[in-house]
Amino acid sequence: MLSSAKLVWPLMLARRCVHTTAIAAKSQSGRYKISPKGDRPLTYEMANPPHQIAHRKAWNSWNTSNLEGELRPSQTMLEDDFIRRFMAGTWHGMVLSEVIIKRQHNHVRIAAIINRSIPARKMYFLIGYCEELLAYWLQCPVTLELQTTEDRKDVIFKYI
Repeated sequence: MLSSAKLVWPLMLARRCVHTTAIAAKSQSGRYKISPKGDRPLTYEMANPPHQIAHRKAWNSWNTSNLEGELRPSQTMLEDDFIRRFMAGTWHGMVLSEVIIKRQHNHVRIAAIINRSIPARKMYFLIGYCEELLAYWLQCPVTLELQTTEDRKDVIFKYI
């Protein structure tokens, strides 16, 4: 029994396995899958594929920190991600579009479309709350530029 195991071991090492797969040379990132019923809603930002940036749609972050010789590109990216998460958490379920962040000198402007589902007093409170906390955390003035809409269907560009 032991001698047969000694003979099988070198054969297992000498055997080579070649695995082949079909080439999948299609780009899929940033594209949405078509639903079977054709009832998936897409906004204008979502409906345009990534290669249409700067032609039919714009960037979601406007800053100059990625230029050659500029400081803090990674910090700017982390701050933008934090701002988007903070806005989604503060305006829970009311942000209907992408959060657009524009940086001009030392000023941060945040634009979004939100649902008009709360009273005006609460909305003004949340605007002031977001501006004050983000200004304190980012150490620069922050302005929220919000557009409101009555219905979620107003921002739907097409269904796929």
